[in-house]
Amino acid sequence: MRFFSKTPNFDFVGKRKFALIISVVLFVGSIASLSVNKLNLGLDFKGGILLEIGYSKVVKVEDIRSTLSNNGFKDAVVQFIGPTERFVTVRISGKDNTSKAEISNRVVEILETNSSEEIEIRRREFVGAKVGEELRERGGFAMLIAMAGILIYVMLRFEWRFAVGAITALVHDVFITLGFFSVFKWNFDLTVLAALLAVIGYSLNDTIVVYDRIRENFRKIRKGTTIDVTNTSLNQTLSRTIITSLTTLVVLLAMFFFGGETIRPFAIALIIGVLVGTYSSIYVASSMVLALKIDRSHLLPVTKEEKQQDHP
Repeated sequence: MRFFSKTPNFDFVGKRKFALIISVVLFVGSIASLSVNKLNLGLDFKGGILLEIGYSKVVKVEDIRSTLSNNGFKDAVVQFIGPTERFVTVRISGKDNTSKAEISNRVVEILETNSSEEIEIRRREFVGAKVGEELRERGGFAMLIAMAGILIYVMLRFEWRFAVGAITALVHDVFITLGFFSVFKWNFDLTVLAALLAVIGYSLNDTIVVYDRIRENFRKIRKGTTIDVTNTSLNQTLSRTIITSLTTLVVLLAMFFFGGETIRPFAIALIIGVLVGTYSSIYVASSMVLALKIDRSHLLPVTKEEKQQDHP
């Protein structure tokens, strides 16, 4: 049974100006927040201390987190590792006036003082700011490489106007997702960066489906205008878009609610990315192509009959 019994007939193209206003507000707001608030970079990017601690009995990360917060380490990230709930990792950001060794010793002292169980320091690592900066640069470079590859791929498969539309939609999705992390000061680490790369792939997949249908309909709907063809294509792919987005969101919401603190930032980034990516594949990508004056002649060779009609 199909999601829709028949193809819907929504006027997506007619609402593109209203959608443009929404996109501009969100995009400009994201840029402004990133400029003022910046991102709340995690330990992976700004450096700090990583401790792996073993307890003799099962513990609760909430208790450990509360203990550290009450003793001056409010930004401490505590997570379970291993097959049992006896082993945890503690991540602490570095401080300018205190050595990492002193911070590490202080954390261990606090945990030993406030625990009735014996603890074992299984691992102790110091992540320098220089390493974090290198990771940040490489992550940004990876995103640029992905964008460049997508631009070339879409240009070769379709036409340069479609490539510009696809890249515009991807930039739109990435910056708005980053904007949410900046506004709400959510922790931004390597897992979130990985989620952004996944958002790029998801959004591109949706956009390619719409572009494929537009190209097919230019062949089938010989007398329709570009706006008619675009609107028809968006309506024809709507059921597929909704089903794909909903099933993806179900999984992501399960990850968000039941995946724990470790996976939550990753899930948040993907939830925002899927919602914004679905919206952009309908409005931003197609609207950009229309703004660049795409028509049938850019995708299909002009036949002799059409030439004679144009030049009687």
